[in-house]
Amino acid sequence: MASLSKRCMAELIGTFWLVLGGCGSAVLAAGFPELGIGFMGVALAFGLTVLTMAFAVGHISGGHFNPAVTVGLAAGGRFPVREIVPYTVAQVVGAVIAAAVLAWIANGKPGFDLVASGFAANGYGEHSPGKYALGAALVCEVVLTAGFLFVILGATDKRAPAGFAPIPIGLALTLIHLISIPVTNTSVNPARSTGPALFVGGWALEQLWLFWVAPIVGAILAAVLYRCVAREDR
Repeated sequence: MASLSKRCMAELIGTFWLVLGGCGSAVLAAGFPELGIGFMGVALAFGLTVLTMAFAVGHISGGHFNPAVTVGLAAGGRFPVREIVPYTVAQVVGAVIAAAVLAWIANGKPGFDLVASGFAANGYGEHSPGKYALGAALVCEVVLTAGFLFVILGATDKRAPAGFAPIPIGLALTLIHLISIPVTNTSVNPARSTGPALFVGGWALEQLWLFWVAPIVGAILAAVLYRCVAREDR
């Protein structure tokens, strides 16, 4: 097994790629009338970032790229609790660096207003793409994160086919975005939410709490449920 420092660096790089690719597709490529990829393209971009980096560094760090995944795997007995904090710090740092790079690129376009654009930040109420209320956003993030963690736990189970886990995990994240982009702009990942929020400030920081609490709650629920379902009968 790689050292903790190397595993944290892999998590930083993987989360950087997730935020740059996923949020970058939303900020840079989704809004053009003729060439824009639309929200379906953004959903696919997020799925591809996880799939590609899980294959690239999953064998080093486990390929979490998400504090909720780290907490969920710990709750499921798959990850040491003592390493949650260093993994989470690495993931958030990677997300913030990616948001900084994305901001630099986006500001190269004349007239670009980072705050007015929303910068792919997550939100509810007035700041939800579809104007969904807090309660709807909360349930959406809890349930979809739980579903994401359930897929991760199943795909990485020792009884599952070896070597294929990144594929269902990436496809699950794509599906999640297809469902929830209109509701919250899709978080299911506190680090992904934190990076853009730090640059938007204001409302994005005020609403950031939801995108830490809901994914972590959902991840823990998934871990408990999976342990009940997957426990082998004696």
